[in-house]
Amino acid sequence: MKSKLMIAAAVAALAGAALTLYRHQPPTAPLATTAAAVPAVQPELQALLANYRKIIVLLADEKTLSDSERKAANQVGQSLFHENLERLARLQPLLAQTQALPPAQRDAADDALLSYIESAPGLYDADRLAFREVLLALQKLAAADQTLPAIKLHKRVSEDLAALEDIEKQYDKEISDIFARFEARAITPKREKWDDYIAHLRKLYSLEQIMKDYGVIMPYPQPQAAAAPANKEIFGNALPPKTVVLTFDDGPHGTYTEEIAAILKQYNVPGVFFEVGQNVGRYKDESKRLIDAGHAVGNHSYSHALLSKQSGDKLYGEIANADSALKAADARRSPLFRFPYGAHNAEGLAILSQLGLRSVMWNVDSMDWADPVPSSIANRVLSTLDKEKRGIILFHDIHDRSVKALPMVLDKLIADGYSFAGWDGQDFKVMRGAQPEPEKIAVSTGYANSYAVVIGINDYQKWPKLQYAVQDAKAIRETLVNRFGFDSERVFTLSNGEATRNNILAVFHDKLADARLKKDDRIFVFFAGHGATRQLSSGRNLGYIIPADSDPQQVSVDAIPMTDLQNIAESLNAKHVLFVMDACYSGLGLTRGGGSNAFLRDNARRIGRQMLTAGGADQMVADGGPGGHSVFTWTLLQALNGKADLNGDGLITATELAAYVAPAVSSVSQQTPAFGSLPGSEGGEFVFQLPAEAEFLNAQSTQLGADAIALNSKLDSGRSQQTDGNTVVIKNLQGGEQKIAAPQPVDASARQLAQRANDKGLQLYKEKQYAAAEAAFTEALKYRPDFGLAANNLGFVYYKQEKYAEAARWFENTIQIDASRAIAYLNLADARQKLNDSDKAKKAYASFLELAPNHPSAGYAREQLKK
Repeated sequence: MKSKLMIAAAVAALAGAALTLYRHQPPTAPLATTAAAVPAVQPELQALLANYRKIIVLLADEKTLSDSERKAANQVGQSLFHENLERLARLQPLLAQTQALPPAQRDAADDALLSYIESAPGLYDADRLAFREVLLALQKLAAADQTLPAIKLHKRVSEDLAALEDIEKQYDKEISDIFARFEARAITPKREKWDDYIAHLRKLYSLEQIMKDYGVIMPYPQPQAAAAPANKEIFGNALPPKTVVLTFDDGPHGTYTEEIAAILKQYNVPGVFFEVGQNVGRYKDESKRLIDAGHAVGNHSYSHALLSKQSGDKLYGEIANADSALKAADARRSPLFRFPYGAHNAEGLAILSQLGLRSVMWNVDSMDWADPVPSSIANRVLSTLDKEKRGIILFHDIHDRSVKALPMVLDKLIADGYSFAGWDGQDFKVMRGAQPEPEKIAVSTGYANSYAVVIGINDYQKWPKLQYAVQDAKAIRETLVNRFGFDSERVFTLSNGEATRNNILAVFHDKLADARLKKDDRIFVFFAGHGATRQLSSGRNLGYIIPADSDPQQVSVDAIPMTDLQNIAESLNAKHVLFVMDACYSGLGLTRGGGSNAFLRDNARRIGRQMLTAGGADQMVADGGPGGHSVFTWTLLQALNGKADLNGDGLITATELAAYVAPAVSSVSQQTPAFGSLPGSEGGEFVFQLPAEAEFLNAQSTQLGADAIALNSKLDSGRSQQTDGNTVVIKNLQGGEQKIAAPQPVDASARQLAQRANDKGLQLYKEKQYAAAEAAFTEALKYRPDFGLAANNLGFVYYKQEKYAEAARWFENTIQIDASRAIAYLNLADARQKLNDSDKAKKAYASFLELAPNHPSAGYAREQLKK
């Protein structure tokens, strides 16, 4: 009961504070009396109530929250509270306008307003407390008018205020199951239980959604490492693998420190600058600029003396005086210390502990203080890291050669996938700017080179012409090259008249043979065209693919039997081969390989020869999919876009591909796709590695058309109906049935989980599933609160739903995470424009142009600045 009373008291306090501030608003000059202003009262009242309810939801859950969650909830509650203060200020002149209307309009407007407060359906007693300030303002306006209608209005409002006092008293005392009735007034108190009211509000709002709308997502709890003692030294070999800290000693320097900082900004990586106290006095503005840029500034003694040979006041002064100089330059200095030359004694460490400083050593010495050759400095750092695999790197920002060597080091480290850690106030952690712009991946896990044969035939000489095949082949080629990093010179494409029997066989026998395939290569084969089935005298069916020059009367002579493709597949010196045939036939042999718990390791050793076909004998390939594709290839493209990653590990195996495509296609067509392993397979799986999506959503981001969205919805729905848990039943290559189970989810880091959630959000956004996309981007930010990509994308989902204030908050969050991200400024400007905040919009457009003057949207931004 005590918690209920505390919440009620908090609600009353909020209302009282709002009233106090409201009463101190300056008098408003009379406005023109127009009926047009009257309708604006109702939306403001509804918004006032919504914010009031959200504050209660935040307060109701307060005791169940952690300290960090409580702090965030309070911040959001304050935002809601101040929004209502601004709303009350806007309501005052609107109410004054209402009272200045002609009598009939005024009386109708007053009655509508009070009827809503007194008896609107769905309002609880506690809801009406939100309108007390509105009633007081209306009472004051009525008191200033001595006409009979005004006197009646004053009486009605006074009775409503008295009823509100009764309501508040009921929530200020112990709540009973049965209440005595009071004399009826315009507002009849129902005196609901407070728990009922809270339960009602929780149906309307969730604490998580309220906080998210105001730019706050609470991250998933992370395991906390034991805190190191304040005086424990930090060493580079304690960092995670492939992680480095860039440190720069002996500055600040009048020229080179600024140049080093510019390079770090260009590469978007953090640094730690250990500064000499006597230099700080000369260049204190430089220290402030470094901190403003997100770098850490630490103590490197006052005069760069050899502190291991000093003691007493002199030793203390070297450390303390430098710290005072750093604090004078900028109080945000970091509590980090580096002993000159790395030399110290026990007394020096004790002084650091006394002053709250920590010693930071290094394990990778660039020797830039001695080596005059930049390339030699870079090679020394890189070779040392090749052995150490991680480390704190020692540079000096007082040498020109250090400036020249730094980009060489950064280029190589970024290419090798290193992360860059910065000081977060307590420890060195990987910072947001550590990742380079994503590049196309070259190969999937365990592959050396990737080859493909892509064939599409529409214009048959003697068979019926097709509409979809060439377009399908073109889309598959683009997906292989642009999404999965296949070298375009290793993707052999044949279209229409090029795809004769001789040319098709020549690709396999000659071009792939000339490529000198290695045992760790992979080959993807796609065929879109006619297929046929011929029954042999033995009764066995034999499937064929039909080249462009084939004669329907001579199938056994000038078509290509699947047995030939099987033989070719077995003869190719490649680890994995996958045939995907957008044609219908039967008559293929099948062998199945077993699964493995250690999939990636075992898969690298097993040969794989697999095939996925669009359907069986006597089935027509369904045309008429979106974009001029067949239904089968359209579904295949959606699968490769990420939908076939059934266990969320960032990999799509051939089995997962079949498990998604086969039931989805059969649910919307008469086709029954088949899948299996060909003779010679040892159970290996062809694997696609999904690239990490890096699209910052904006006004130019593409979305699927209505026909594509409708078909995808049918595909997903149909597949789910044919799936029993993670198991699906599909045809094998012999026409029988087989069960396929999706692999189990694998363990992943928070960063990987965040990326996968973001990628899922992009899929959903393209299909205009905004609520689901919002949930996916939210999930990404729970795993990784500093994920600027997901923050921007969440903001844009809000923008597409016309929730512009919420969108603006998340674009602002994106900029706080990564101030160099130009597109976030453009998105923020558009959101501000929608909110009619032209000054802030223009400021954001200007920032966008400053960062990206040659962006495709630069012309649009310049036009907005002219308005």
